Amino acid sequence: MNTRDIVYIALFASLMAILGLFPPFTMPFTGAPITVQSAGAMLAGALLGARCGALSVVLFLVLVALGLPLLAGGQGGFGVFLGPTGGFLLGWAVSAFVIGYLIDKFQDYLNGLSVVAIIAFGGIVVLYGLGNAWVAVAVDISYWQATVASVPFMIGDALKVFAVTGLTLAVRRTYPEGLRA
Repeated sequence: MNTRDIVYIALFASLMAILGLFPPFTMPFTGAPITVQSAGAMLAGALLGARCGALSVVLFLVLVALGLPLLAGGQGGFGVFLGPTGGFLLGWAVSAFVIGYLIDKFQDYLNGLSVVAIIAFGGIVVLYGLGNAWVAVAVDISYWQATVASVPFMIGDALKVFAVTGLTLAVRRTYPEGLRA
């Protein structure tokens, strides 16, 4: 890892903190917030690659665990990882890794559609797979019930996928190798 990687890791952790300034929208009846921060994890993976993208999210999550109020709504502290959304928080790092890995693996075949598919897979399928599993455990419901309850959130995440895809393609046009050394 070189200095450039470390700077980008810190920069994207900061970006996730900035995205936390957007107030969360809490869904009625669920109490779970819709935030913009998951887009930061998607973007980190897409632009920094698997390792650096995941590390940027891990750095952000360590700061949250240490008590910094960096999550949307000013949340922070280790306790947020034990609540119903804890699986989604940890899933951000896995999501960034998967997106970065797939972007790198299929780099020679990337176009708008493939980037949408990769970001949707990592940012929705993988993230909700992990997040819903934790919701099911934390709230003591079935995995199916957790998945059904998460459908309204997936609509917002689908919009984030398209926004992140647009940003990713714009950056890749300017920096074809991505934000890598």
